[in-house]
Amino acid sequence: MKGKTGRAPAATLLTLKLEEGFLMGSRESDRNDESSRTTLSSPPSVPSDQSAQDKMEEQRKIRRLQMMMDMVMSVISQDGSLTVDQAAELVADSKKAALAMFPDKELAYNIIYKPRLQRLMRERYRIQ
Repeated sequence: MKGKTGRAPAATLLTLKLEEGFLMGSRESDRNDESSRTTLSSPPSVPSDQSAQDKMEEQRKIRRLQMMMDMVMSVISQDGSLTVDQAAELVADSKKAALAMFPDKELAYNIIYKPRLQRLMRERYRIQ
């Protein structure tokens, strides 16, 4: 079944999540994960506390990126009604979202995720 946009429902949902900034907001589970962590060292001073917050934020963004890419790959591989054009649009949107989260990491994206997505597109749609 396709929605008004002609996309399959799973693809529409994923695209809407990307467009709404799902990856930029905070989630309750992320806050719970952070609050459950404890350190055994002495209380940090202000500069190290800031770096600890920066590290936690970086880890949160990495988890979101991983989850987003897992969702994109799952939708492409499992949604039988998804066309090649729709899958390519999901790939392009995921790259935009990843680069919005990590603006200076396009090379890392091209090394890590681009080959995975290309392989998946080749396997799923038998593209050469």
